[in-house]
Amino acid sequence: MGPDPGISISEISSATPLMSLSAIVLDTETTGLDTKIARVIQIGAVRISKGVLQDHDAFDQLVNPGIPIPPETTRIHGLSDADVAGAGSFNDVRPDLERWMGRSIMLGFSIGFDLAVLSKEYERAGVHWRAPRSLDVRHLAKLVAPELPDLSLDTIAGWLGIEVTDRHQALGDARMTARVYLALVERLRVHNIRTLAEAEQACRSLSQDVISEAEAGWHDAVRSVAVAKDQMTALAQIDAYPYSHRVSDVMSTPPLFAEPSASVRSVLAMLIEQQISSVFVKPDRRYDAYGIITERDILRSVNTDPERALAASAAELAKRPLDTVAADAFLYRAVGRMSRLGYRHLGVHDDHGDVVGALSSRDLLRQRAQDAISLADAIDHAHSAEELGTVWASLALVAQGLVSEDVDARDVAAVISRELCALTRRACQIAERDMQAEGRGGPPVAYAMLVLGSGGRGESLLAMDQDNAIVYAEGEAGSEADLWLEELGGRVADILHQAGVPYCKGGIMGKNREWRKSVADWKRDIRTWITRHKPEDILNTDIFFDAVAVHGDRHLANEILDKAYEIGGQSSDFLNLMARNAADVNTPIGWFGRFQLKEGRIDLKMAGIMPIFSSARVAAIEHGIRERSTPRRLSGLKSRSELPAAFIDNLIEAHQILFSEILFQQLRDIDEGIPASNNVAPDKLTKAHRDRLRWAVETAGTVSDLFGIPAKL
Repeated sequence: MGPDPGISISEISSATPLMSLSAIVLDTETTGLDTKIARVIQIGAVRISKGVLQDHDAFDQLVNPGIPIPPETTRIHGLSDADVAGAGSFNDVRPDLERWMGRSIMLGFSIGFDLAVLSKEYERAGVHWRAPRSLDVRHLAKLVAPELPDLSLDTIAGWLGIEVTDRHQALGDARMTARVYLALVERLRVHNIRTLAEAEQACRSLSQDVISEAEAGWHDAVRSVAVAKDQMTALAQIDAYPYSHRVSDVMSTPPLFAEPSASVRSVLAMLIEQQISSVFVKPDRRYDAYGIITERDILRSVNTDPERALAASAAELAKRPLDTVAADAFLYRAVGRMSRLGYRHLGVHDDHGDVVGALSSRDLLRQRAQDAISLADAIDHAHSAEELGTVWASLALVAQGLVSEDVDARDVAAVISRELCALTRRACQIAERDMQAEGRGGPPVAYAMLVLGSGGRGESLLAMDQDNAIVYAEGEAGSEADLWLEELGGRVADILHQAGVPYCKGGIMGKNREWRKSVADWKRDIRTWITRHKPEDILNTDIFFDAVAVHGDRHLANEILDKAYEIGGQSSDFLNLMARNAADVNTPIGWFGRFQLKEGRIDLKMAGIMPIFSSARVAAIEHGIRERSTPRRLSGLKSRSELPAAFIDNLIEAHQILFSEILFQQLRDIDEGIPASNNVAPDKLTKAHRDRLRWAVETAGTVSDLFGIPAKL
C-alpha cells in the first residue's frame, strides 16, 4: 500500500497507547468464505484519529467481482449481481483505497480473513501486496472477556452496551467494530495491555486461535516479533528529513586541512582548538589522494606508542583515500554509506570533485535532535490526553534514534525526564483549562506542581510512573483551595495515565492529601520526617529531595526544598539513618561471579542504580550540594570530601553502564510488546557487556564506603 505523508512516525510507534491510536477500521463483504476463491464485492472503512472515531472520514465502495454472487451470500449481506454491475473491478478501486488508507494501522473484526482476501485480490491484479500492521478486535475481546458465550460481533457489542445497527454492510460493520475497539481499550488497560506492541504480544498468546485461522487460510493478523523489531528500528533511524535535505544543508564548511608534513601533535592541537573531531590531509608527492585523521585515530595511535605517535607526520597516520559524498546528494545516501562502511566521517565534494566540506555523525545527530525538538513542541501544544498520548508514544523512537547515534544513556534519560516534566506541565494546563470551562474557576491560590524522584533528578528512562506533588501558598486540608487542587491533581493524574505515564502504585501523586499541602504544612511534615526516623519517612524524604517544580509558582517549591536541605543537613541522626538505608545492598552476584537471576533477569534498579543514586543523594544533603543529577552530586563530592577521586569516578562510570543496559533492554522490550522495566537479561548480552555489567553491579555494592559503613556480606 502506498505511503501517506500525513502519517507520522509517532502514529505507528510500538509504544503508542491504544487509547491514542490512529488507525483505519476495515471490513469487506465477499462472494464467500473460502479465502482462495472469495472475491471482494464491498469495502467499508472508517478512520480513528488519536483515539477518536471520525465518522465523517469513511471509505465506502462497491466492487464488481467479475463472477456471479452466490445466492446464499446475497441472503447474508443483501448484495446482488445487479448492485455491483456498474461498479469498478478491484484493480479499479485499489488506487483510491490505497490513497485513503496510506500506511495506517488496520483494525478489523476477524481481520485475518479480510487481509487474506485482499492479498489474493492483489495477486490477481499482479500488484505487490504489502500487509499493513494490524490488530484483530475479536482477539482483543477474547483477551478481556473469554467467558462470553460466543465471540460474534453482535454478542461483544451487546456485552459492551453498543447498539447493533447496519450489520452485514461493510461500512456499518466497520463502524461497529471501531466502537467495540474503543470500548475495549479501558478494559485492556486493566489487564496491563496499554500499548500497540503489548496488544500484539497479548494476541500472539492466543495460539489456538492463530492456528485455527491459519488452517482456514487466513492471514496472520499480528506480525512476528522479528519483523516488528526490524520495522521499528528502521523507523527510528529513517524519517522524512534525510529524504528532503541535502548533505550541503548539514555539512561543516569550509573543511580544515593539515599539511602532510605536519606532526600529529599539531593536528591534535588543531582538533582541540577548533572543537572538531576530524581533519583532512592534503595530497603530496607520495600520496596523490586526500586522507583523513580522526580523534579516534590519534587516540588509538597514542595508546600504542605515545611519543612516536605524536611526533609522526600527518601523512603517516592519515587514512586514504578519503571517502566522499556529493554536496548535492540527499542525506539518506550519506547515512547509508556511513552505515555500510562503519564510518563516522565523510568528505564532501562539489561538481568538480574538490573537497568543500566535512560530514560527521555529529552533524547527523543535529538532525536527530530535531525529533526531540519536535516532540517537545508537540507536547507544549497538545490539547487533550489523546494528543499527549500520541506524542508521548514517539519518545521511544526518539530514544532509539539517540542511542543509534551513541548518545550517552544518561543524556537520553535527561531528554526523557525533561519531556516527562513538560508532559506534567501540559497536563496541568489542560486540567486548569477544562476546570475553568466547566465553571470551576482558576486556581484560588498560588501553587506549584512538582515532579519527584527520577524525573526530578533527570534520570527517568522508559519505565516511569507518576511521582508528583503539589504545594500551595496557604489553606488547610479540606479548604476551598485544597479541594480545588485535589480536583486538579486528580485530573492531572488521569491525563498522564491516559497519555502513557501510569498512576503511581505507591500513591505519590498530588491528588492525594499526603502529597498536596500548603507551604506551612509541608515545612511541618518535612521536619517530622527528618526527626521521627520511621521507615516510611525515609522513603518520603528520599523522593522529595529530588523534586523539581514544573508548573506554577516555583518560589513555593524552592521555599520548602530550602527548608528540607537546611533541616536535613543539620540532623546527623537522620543522615546516618539515610546512609545506612542507602548502603543496604544485596549484590546479586553469586559463586564464580554468576548473576543470581529471577525468571532470567536481574533488576538493575535495585541491584545498582538505587544504591548509587540514594548514596549520592545522602552525600548531597550532608555536604549542601544542590545538584539534582546523580553524576553531578557525586562529582561535587570530589572537592568536599576526602574520598579518592578514582572511587567516585568508578561510581559515576558504573552508573552510566547500568543506565545503558537498562535503556537498551527497554527499547528491545518495547518493540517486542513487553512492558518496559528495569529488569535486564544478562544472558542476552555479549560477553563483553556481561563483564562490564558485572563490574558495574559490584562497584555499586561499594557505596557503603561513601559513609564509612562496613559493607554488607
